[in-house]
Order: sequence, then structure tokens, then C-alpha cells
Amino acid sequence: MTTITPTLIIIGILILYLISVVNVLREYERGVIFRLGRLLPDAKGPGIILVFWPIDRMERVSLRTVTMDVPAQDVITRDNVTVKVNAIVYFRVLQANDAIVSVENFLYATSQLAQTTLRSVLGEVELDGLLSQREELNTRLQTILDEHTDAWGIKVSMVEIKTVDLPSEMQRAMARQAEAERERRAKVIHAEGEFQAAQRLSDAAAVLATEPLSIQLRYLSTLTEIGIEQNSTIVFPIPIDLLTPLVNMANERQSRGEKSTSNET
Repeated sequence: MTTITPTLIIIGILILYLISVVNVLREYERGVIFRLGRLLPDAKGPGIILVFWPIDRMERVSLRTVTMDVPAQDVITRDNVTVKVNAIVYFRVLQANDAIVSVENFLYATSQLAQTTLRSVLGEVELDGLLSQREELNTRLQTILDEHTDAWGIKVSMVEIKTVDLPSEMQRAMARQAEAERERRAKVIHAEGEFQAAQRLSDAAAVLATEPLSIQLRYLSTLTEIGIEQNSTIVFPIPIDLLTPLVNMANERQSRGEKSTSNET
């Protein structure tokens, strides 16, 4: 029976140690090395990295963009309306050493900073501004977060307000307001149409007054349109000027008759 010699044991331990020393980092990963507790100047990777433990200790850091969902926050707007707002923050690590050394947990720290910044920034605007100025608010949030996380070696590339949940009574009030606004616009449009139609009719009357013959042409045109409809009754408009002599004659006859009656009596 063969026995394992101490030399073979030592060789086996050395082989296992060398295997554990070799670390492979992906393209998007960097290794922050602490040697006897001190930070090495530059992060290592990608590729094969030698970590001689227990002298060295390595922290893996991903350089990919992180999509962080900010939980819904209760925000009191400038006009004292309570809403629930959540957002999405896109950021990535630029300096792996700073992300490990400057802050204990950069993911948790960034999340907490995003929540407090969301409440403070949105609390400075009114509800109408919160609903209509999304782009400006997103840019402002991104600028503030990027300034604060720069010391951590983190770059905040984008912040997007995801949803704004309004109270039910506020939704009903806004619905009534929108309905009233639509009715107001409809009435204004109708009034403008009536005004334009009246103005056009006034212009047409002025033109017809300068050319009496055009009135007769308009009569003929109207009769032609009526004839197309195959109506059994045709109403022909007669100018008042043509009826004035007849009315005067009737009045004269009536006055003569009254005078002869009075003379006989």
C-alpha cells in the first residue's frame, strides 16, 4: 500500500494555491486590490489577475450601467397636494477604487440619495409643473445626483420620472376642469364662427348695395337652386321697393273712401 509523502502534500497545496491565485475578470469588470490593507493605485482587469491571498484581497466592481428603480415616494408639492412619485435612475461606475473606498455600499447610497433628492426637488414645484415639466425636472434631478455621486466615482447618466399617482379626488377635479376647458373652447370657436359669418354677410350686403343688378342675379341663382330640389312650392322674394307704390295707392284709396263717407254724413 502506497503512502502519501509530505512532499506530495506540499506540492498539492501549492497547486491549489496557485489555482486560487488566478482570477479571470470579464470585460466589464474591474478588480480593486487591497494589499495588506492598503489600496493599490489602479484597479486591475479585465483578463487574468493574480491575487495572492491572504496578503491581497480583491473586490469585484461592475462597470455596466445600472438601472435602479426608485421606490414610490410621498411628495407634497408646492401647492400642498400629496402625490406618489417613482422614478428610474441610470448610472455606472467610472472609478472603481472610489466606488469601493469612498462609500460603504455605493448601490444603497445611490438609492437613498435618489429618494431624498426626488422628494426635495419635486416638493419645490406645483402640481401643474410636475405634470407638464417632466423634461426639466428629469434634467434637474440628473444634475443634482451626478454632482453628489461624482465623489464616489459614479456617473448618473439619466433620471426619468416614471409615474405620478394622484389622489382620487384630485383626479375628479382635474377631469371636471378639463371638461370645462373643452366646453369653453367649443363656445369660443362657435362665437368666432358666428362673428366671421356675420362679418362676411355684412361685406356681401355692402357689395350688393353698390350693384342693384347683382340682387336680381342672386334671385335667379336662388330659383335655380330651388328648382333642382324638385319642390312643389316656390317662394319668390320680391324687393320691398317694388311693393311700396302699391301700398301707397292702397292707402290713398282708403283715405278717399273715409273722406267720402264723412261728407255723406
